[in-house]
Amino acid sequence: MEHVSILIPAYNAEEWITEAIESALRQGPDVEVVVVDDGSTDGTVERIAAFEGRIRWETGPNRGAPAARNRLLELAEAPWVQYLDADDYLMPGKVAAQLEALRRMEDVDVLYGPETVEWREAGSDVVRRTISDIPEPRDPWVLLALWKLPQTGAPLWRRQALLDVGGWREDQPCCQEHELYLRLLLAGKRFAYHPAGGAVYRRFSDGTLSTRNPSLVRRERLKIEKRIEEHLASTGALTPERQWAIDQARFDMARSAWPQDRAEARALRAVISTRDFCPRGPAAPPAYWHVASVLGFEAAEWLAAVMRRVRSLRSGGF
Repeated sequence: MEHVSILIPAYNAEEWITEAIESALRQGPDVEVVVVDDGSTDGTVERIAAFEGRIRWETGPNRGAPAARNRLLELAEAPWVQYLDADDYLMPGKVAAQLEALRRMEDVDVLYGPETVEWREAGSDVVRRTISDIPEPRDPWVLLALWKLPQTGAPLWRRQALLDVGGWREDQPCCQEHELYLRLLLAGKRFAYHPAGGAVYRRFSDGTLSTRNPSLVRRERLKIEKRIEEHLASTGALTPERQWAIDQARFDMARSAWPQDRAEARALRAVISTRDFCPRGPAAPPAYWHVASVLGFEAAEWLAAVMRRVRSLRSGGF
């Protein structure tokens, strides 16, 4: 029996699906590849059918990615699953390296590690690749609060753990893997890190929900942050570092909201729990935080907007 089921949901992915399936088949003899076409209207089904006899697959009406992933979970036969979106791919050896790591671990439900992000500009063949590693300390609660757990294709997931929490929430409009991570953590499932990478996540400049509807993403993320905080507080597990991570997420969201919706930004800033909260990272450079500490959040945002305008004018922008 195969050790890993590689599960590929596909919708109107004729440009990418062949590469995704081929990269899955190259993972070796310990895998089965299962594809569910989610009602594609382009040539995706024909591309999938070309692999008849080497994969298992089916097609059905369009119900959305979470429903397709749940159907794949039903079809999977191996104890571990590897999700792979149809416009992403796996590097050779990804699954084998993670399986080898699991043989030396006990009671792991989610094995996660770094991913390669492949940035693509609309209408251009230019590709920029970065490796998104997982920062220490690798407390999964902190990583989830900071949005540092990897996207869907990076981990190996224990199939039974996903079934235990009901799989993917099909009415979740965005942040779907983050919401699933949360339910797994709430259920006491064990996360473990391993430095083996090998998942390549394609990002498109004009095609992600975070760019089309950032306010929706922030609202859903805020719900997740609140549930993290409430659970950890109720169980006596809300350490200072975990509280800081939750507040840092709220601060980052407040800063991102300010140019689009100042009322939303003010509300996000107001829910930061820690009185003496001190942000870190690129969202809080020293000059910004000095102004914010003395004059407040709004004054710092006004000054930041002026500085962005000055830099734009110096570079010839408008």
